[in-house]
Amino acid sequence: MILSDKRILEEIELGTIKVEPYNRADLGSNSYDVHLSKNLATYEQEILDAKMHNTIVHFEIPDEGIVLMPNVLYLGVTEEYTETHAHVPFLEGKSSTGRLGIDIHATAGKGDVGFCGNWTLEISVKQPVRVYKGMPIGQLIYFPVDGEIEVKYNQKKNAKYSGQPNVPVESMMWKNKF
Repeated sequence: MILSDKRILEEIELGTIKVEPYNRADLGSNSYDVHLSKNLATYEQEILDAKMHNTIVHFEIPDEGIVLMPNVLYLGVTEEYTETHAHVPFLEGKSSTGRLGIDIHATAGKGDVGFCGNWTLEISVKQPVRVYKGMPIGQLIYFPVDGEIEVKYNQKKNAKYSGQPNVPVESMMWKNKF
């Protein structure tokens, strides 16, 4: 089951869901719209290595927007800081962004109970497209959890992405042992 708009509002009131900044107009029937921050990044290395710390270069989207190009992985971030303490949040693209050929995540659409932070976006495009800071980029949907959570994400010692800032965060795969 997915939470409805009324249930999302109830959970915000209870403090189990937090969205900052919050705008009532961004609440849909069963989702909450999130927006593209001014902050983007790309990897410095042409070839990425899963066992290495691949570094990124940060830059800002100017007022006139920026053209994203195919075959480049852009890391973006949501304007919204979110906390989800009793539900599983999923970040999905909006149909309007999909119809422009913009994918907002490669595989990381699911959050964990206890995730607190801005959402890093793994943006790729099918053809050149101009994007703007503040544009609606995705939507959060919330699923109830069946059973009690033993350890929330923000309480895990090895939570690599807890408390993500309002700038894109590179892959932390290199911190895994394999």
